Amino acid sequence: MNFASDNVVGASLPVMQALMQANTGALAAYGADEITRRVKARFNEIFEREVSVFLAATGTAANALALSSAVPPWGLCVCHQESHVIDDECGAPEFFMHGAKLIGLPGAAAKLEAQAVRTYLEGLPKSVKQMPPKALSISQATECGTIYRPDEIAALSAVCRDHGMSLHMDGARFVNALVSLGCTPAEMTWKQGVDILSFGATKNGCLMAEAIVVFKPELAEGLDYRSKRAGQIISKGRLIAAQLEGYFAADHWLANARHANRMAALLAEGLMRHPSVRLAWPAEANEVFPILPRRLSDALKSAGAVFMGWTEASLPKGERIGSDEALIRLVASFATTESEVRQFLDVVDETLSQQAAE
Repeated sequence: MNFASDNVVGASLPVMQALMQANTGALAAYGADEITRRVKARFNEIFEREVSVFLAATGTAANALALSSAVPPWGLCVCHQESHVIDDECGAPEFFMHGAKLIGLPGAAAKLEAQAVRTYLEGLPKSVKQMPPKALSISQATECGTIYRPDEIAALSAVCRDHGMSLHMDGARFVNALVSLGCTPAEMTWKQGVDILSFGATKNGCLMAEAIVVFKPELAEGLDYRSKRAGQIISKGRLIAAQLEGYFAADHWLANARHANRMAALLAEGLMRHPSVRLAWPAEANEVFPILPRRLSDALKSAGAVFMGWTEASLPKGERIGSDEALIRLVASFATTESEVRQFLDVVDETLSQQAAE
């Protein structure tokens, strides 16, 4: 019953099989191999246009390098105050932006509203003393498991255009959001004005494989050099590309995300049967954030369930966590089984039934 995250499980079988196949024989190094060429061409198909693709081993590297291409050292990148780029990457984006600054704005459910971003930008001083805003970064899905709809992305993009900014999407759980919305990758990105994407695959079945996908050509200039300086042009680059080839084959990537989302939906449905449990935010992708009695949280831990506590910073207006309650995060993955979910919910049912009888 490990719901700590979707990166605690290993790689999926098709990904490992593709990796093993690519491990045989000799191929050109540093991304000059045929597997990497095929994968980059596949990205063009997936996004329905020609894109520039730069492979990376980690999401932190992908985010930091993507933002470094959009924000000069004297610039400002706006994001949500709980976003991964500002909260969980040890300053890597600012390091690779060579001193540029991240500023986090509040927003319920870890989402930014276009009008709130516009108001903030228009309130900035216009003198040389103020770092000029150069990019907006949004997470899809967000750190609260919620999803930006295409019209919301388009509205944020319009704000960026009005202020001469690029729009970056941190897509660590890109595919979970994609299958939840039921749209195409193009409809969730460049057609709504996204300029550069950190395309996550590690959380959804890869061993360690991410990609920077560039829709705005000028942002691709120099990314090869930035990637090399960051140690992300790997000598045996075919082994990164091979993971993505196995990931994309037969729509495996989509099937993985659908399964993870379905397991999260089963968790949410089972929890919501109990009046003493409520969801902090809708379970829109593969994460569930229940507010539950603290005694239940303790009982679940005692039964062997693994999960994280969560911050109250982005709760809806008027929502509060009681002194006898806990807000936790449950994450389902491509490897989560229905039996794990049922086992978890059985503990919930049994514990709350015992408490009701006391």
